[in-house]
Parts: sequence; C-alpha cells; structure tokens
Amino acid sequence: MNFKTMSLMTDFYELTMMQGYLNDGSINKTVVFDVFYRVNPSGNGFAITAGLEQVIDYIKNLHFSESDIEYLRSLNTFDEKFLTYLKGFRFTGDIYAIPEGTVVFPTEPLLRVKAPIMEAQIVETAILTIINHQSLIATKASRVAWSAGNDAVMEFGLRRAQGPDAGIYGARAAIIGGCAGTSNVLTGKMFDVPVLGTHAHSWVMSFPSEVEAFRCYARTFPNACTFLVDTYDTLRSGVPNAIKVFKEMQEAGIELKNYGIRLDSGDLAYLSKEARKMLDAAGFTDAKITASSDLDEYLIMSLKLQGAKINNWGVGTKLITSDDCPSFGGVYKLSAESDGKGGFIPKIKLSDNPSKVTNPGIKKVLRFYSKDTGKIKADLICLEEEDYKETDTIHLFDHMAKWKNMILKPGTYTIRELLVPVFINGECVYTSPSVMDIKSNCEHELSTLWDEHRRLANPHTVPVDLSDKLFELKNRLIDELSGID
Repeated sequence: MNFKTMSLMTDFYELTMMQGYLNDGSINKTVVFDVFYRVNPSGNGFAITAGLEQVIDYIKNLHFSESDIEYLRSLNTFDEKFLTYLKGFRFTGDIYAIPEGTVVFPTEPLLRVKAPIMEAQIVETAILTIINHQSLIATKASRVAWSAGNDAVMEFGLRRAQGPDAGIYGARAAIIGGCAGTSNVLTGKMFDVPVLGTHAHSWVMSFPSEVEAFRCYARTFPNACTFLVDTYDTLRSGVPNAIKVFKEMQEAGIELKNYGIRLDSGDLAYLSKEARKMLDAAGFTDAKITASSDLDEYLIMSLKLQGAKINNWGVGTKLITSDDCPSFGGVYKLSAESDGKGGFIPKIKLSDNPSKVTNPGIKKVLRFYSKDTGKIKADLICLEEEDYKETDTIHLFDHMAKWKNMILKPGTYTIRELLVPVFINGECVYTSPSVMDIKSNCEHELSTLWDEHRRLANPHTVPVDLSDKLFELKNRLIDELSGID
C-alpha cells in the first residue's frame, strides 16, 4: 500500500454522501463513529486488534491529488463546488483506538472517530479494510501458535495470499499474533521482523543426487542447515542423506547449530517419529524437525496428540488466508452527532436482527483485572463521562441475562481504559511501537486469559457488559424510535 495515493481507496457512496452533505450545509457538523465487530472469527473466544499503524499512515497522507480530482470530474457525477472542496482536504478530527496486539471482544469500540462529517465519512472504508484484515490474521495466528504450545510457528503464506498487500500485512499481523518469523523478506525489511526459510524441492532436484544437494547447502549455510528430506523418499533417502552430511560436517570440525530436517508431505506424525529415532541413533539428538504441508491449528493439535516429534511448524495457506473464516466483519457505525451547542446527540441504529442494534453515544471501554491473578474479569462499555474508581464496589451484569453478574469489591481488582488518543485535532499524538514490541504486548495480553478462553472449540466467553447509564440510554432511544410510550 502506498499511503500517498490511497485517498480514492474508498467506496463510491462515501463520496456521493460527502457531496450531499456539502450541498445540504452539513459540512461542519461533527459526528462520532465507532469501529467494532459482532462475532469472534473462527469460533474463537476473543480477537486481537491489529493494523493501527497503517491506519495512522493512511490518515497522515489523506489528501486528493490533481489526478484524483480529474478522475472524479471525469465521472460526471460530482459538481465543481465539491471538487474544489477536495483540493484542500485534510483530516482535522480526533481518533481514539485500542492499541495493536490487545485482546478484544465483540461490540467493543476498537477505534472511535470524532470529526466533521465529511472527514468522518471518507475514512470509513480504508479504516475497515486495514483493521479487518490484520485483526483477522492476528487472531488466526494466535490460534495456530496456541495449538503449537512452546514450539515455534513460522508464517509461510506469501505465495498463497490474496495479493502482495495481503501477504505483506498479513505476515505483519501473523507476527503480532504469535508467529516467530515469516518467509516474507519484504515484511522483514519493512517491519524489522525475523525472516526464516530453508530450501525448495527444486533445489534438491537441480543436483545430480540428493546428498550432493545437501552438501552444497551445508557448505553455503553451515550455521543454518535444515534439509528438506521428502523430495524422493523421506525415510530411505532423505533422512539418511541428511545424517550423512551432518556427520561430514562434524568430521570437518563444523559446529552444528540451528540444524535439522523439514517434512513437507506424507504422514507427518509417523515420519517425524521415525526420523527422530534415526537422528537420535546417529547422535543428533538436538537436530530440529520442522513440518509444513497445509497445516492449521486443528492439524497441529492432532499431530501433537499423536506424539509427533516436531519442533517447528511452517504454516502457510490456512493462516495467511484465515481459511476457515475469510473475513473479520468489523463495521463502522454512527453513534453521536453534535447538537450545535457544544454537546452531542446520541444516535442508534435499529434492526430486525437484535444483534445489529448499535450502542449509542460517545463511549469508552474499561477492562477489569483480578488483582490476585492478573486475569481479565470483565469488560465494561460505558459512556465517556462515566467515572469508575478502583475504590468502588462495582456490580457488573449482563443486561440481557441479569442472573449473569459479578460484584467487584475494592482492593480486589484494577481498571484499565482501553481506548487511547491517536489523533487530536488532526495531529498524530501516538507513536506506534515496533512490530516485535507489539508481539510482546500481545503475548502479555494473551496471558491475561484463562486456558478456557483460548480453547479452539466452544471457548468460555469473557463478559462484556454495558453500564447502567448506557443501557438506559439505549433502551430509551429504542422506545422513542419504535413509538413506544
């Protein structure tokens, strides 16, 4: 993505609405939009938010070039008054967001935009495509990494991603979610993350024999020597030839480190166990066994349950595409508009589908942690002006099922406000951490969940409640718009 040329990366109706607002005289009306999602991807118990750094880059570079305006003029849809307005366009509003790598849950505002309506409208599509994609892949990566336990997971999906940008930023998100490194060299350069890889079957096939291919690779990379052993016959040829070359390296006085074999086909459980026996019998007990071949979190967990002797996992297609859940489902909804007197009028969207009824007003998200365990107790969505102190006794409950409740007593919990300022009056006030620092933050975030929240199927859910004040506001607006006295 070239953020200097992304201003037209928007849905057409954003621009037609903007012209309508301009002609209606609504140009200076300030509004508030929330970005949130309704359902965790892949049946997960949570999601991981990612992509904020790219949202920042987009907002900083948001402007309309002469060629952009000429193109819009050529559509014979927009009038000259609107096109003239676009010439001086820049974002002047406020954005608050939950930092990347944070564990999040459905209905919580991940990002909040407060800006003049023209500005708030145009940024919708780009923000959604960035946050939706990276949050999806980061969440998928966290599932894969959890299934691998203490083993390293390598992201190998570039050639199967839906285009270069999906490969680059998907790899970035995968690192945030828990991968140890990526095969994507450009991602490595752009974000200073580890790049990893071995060699292809074509390498072995290009030599007169498998053993000669291994010898050449060992001469070239003596300190990072992992052989792909399934080109011809894994157990009768590949592993024995790998052992032969490892012995030759030892005899030549080369210290063996970061070495081993990779399996890319066949019965990975059986082959890894047999290969482990062969490597151990030859004295190479510290040789690593890496596996690839259409892996996902379920197959990795199954292989581990079968006793597979695999140390590292290369996961490609099913991670970079989030194969079982190809979209995140984040939405961008109006929650308030200025009343012209310095205040804001809460707005709500109704629907025949109750899950699509939005939460009105300008909101914040509070997270409550147990002081004893450091684990998340619950999240609370409340109005911006509400004040909660750690010295309070707090009663949290699900307003749709009031018997689901908890009482937090003073001294037993801590509170963290999740949304932080990113842009104020159009100026960026937030410094994005490095990807590796975001990854470390994500590891800490995941440690605040219980294993029951992280299991792959039917996970336990963290309570996300509405404050009494927000719940009352929501129901009052529902009654007013439904004509209920």
